[in-house]
Amino acid sequence: MTACHSELLQLKNLGMASVNILRAIGINTHADLKRMGAVEAYRRIKARDINVSKVMLYALQGALLDVHWNDLAPDLKAQLVLEAELPDTGGYNQATA
Repeated sequence: MTACHSELLQLKNLGMASVNILRAIGINTHADLKRMGAVEAYRRIKARDINVSKVMLYALQGALLDVHWNDLAPDLKAQLVLEAELPDTGGYNQATA
């Protein structure tokens, strides 16, 4: 196990499977996850056709806040889902690619 794996595994909600998914989208450290944010990380995971549920989105946010994903406030969960489902306004739009 690398130091990066170990660092991510120390975060709440993240197990080896989640860490491997994060590494697949370029997140190797807590700082990487913090920089990208839970919503963008979730979008990138979904864009790679990796089958994850909304619990992954909650888990990522919980990891950033150092709380169990189930303890996130319902309104925060709803806001995360809303943001994750908004059309991507970045430079790359899959719908037009």
